Amino acid sequence: MTETPASAARPSLAWILGLLAAFGIAAGGGWMAARHFSDPSAGLPGGDRRAIEAVVHDYLLAHPEVLPQAMDNLQRKASSERLAGLRSEVERPFPGAVLGNPKGTVTLVEFSDFACGYCRKSVEDVARLVKENPDLRVVMRDIPFLSDQSEVAARMGLAAAEQGKYAAYHDAMYAIGRPDPTTIDAAAKTAGLDLAKASAAASSERIGKEIARSIDHARQLGFEGTPSWVIGDQLISGAVGYDQLSEALTKARN
Repeated sequence: MTETPASAARPSLAWILGLLAAFGIAAGGGWMAARHFSDPSAGLPGGDRRAIEAVVHDYLLAHPEVLPQAMDNLQRKASSERLAGLRSEVERPFPGAVLGNPKGTVTLVEFSDFACGYCRKSVEDVARLVKENPDLRVVMRDIPFLSDQSEVAARMGLAAAEQGKYAAYHDAMYAIGRPDPTTIDAAAKTAGLDLAKASAAASSERIGKEIARSIDHARQLGFEGTPSWVIGDQLISGAVGYDQLSEALTKARN
């Protein structure tokens, strides 16, 4: 895994050509065209693939405005399929590892690493979302992989969650700097943790299993870096910024 910048890969044109009609495109004459293409081989002897591609190619050249919608629909479909059967697990937090309203009706899941610079850049965006949306619950999932100290910091974070101080530790850890023995200890003290109790919890099997669970969830969802996000039916990779996260939140709420 790597840190994920704001830019994220989108489906290629080649991927869309054979699937375009399946997503009910409605742009100008797009809806009628989608109905016409619902069975690409209709009227074509032997379902000739080259003939089908030629028809779709010509349509796309004439109506390029449908491509963004087709790509968005394709991404939503793929995301929904990956989330199926996994959503309840992903959205169920480790007790206390939540920002915002623990009983919020809209859930944003963030996969992060305390050593990730892009995650640090996103802290302000998430804080703004929490401030502006009192119904927002942010479930934090630490997937440490960027440094040897990432897992140490993540374990201490979940230990802080057990003491009801995850948010304080989270904010302190990102404010102080990359994880190392000194910064982790400083963040724990800033958060007001019972250090003896937290150290014992951090080395426990239950916290180790929770981190392994988060890593497994990230892999199943196809995430390859941090930060990564789940909100509604959307899977988002990268430090995409406040505007895109806010838009995703609005879609999820609606």
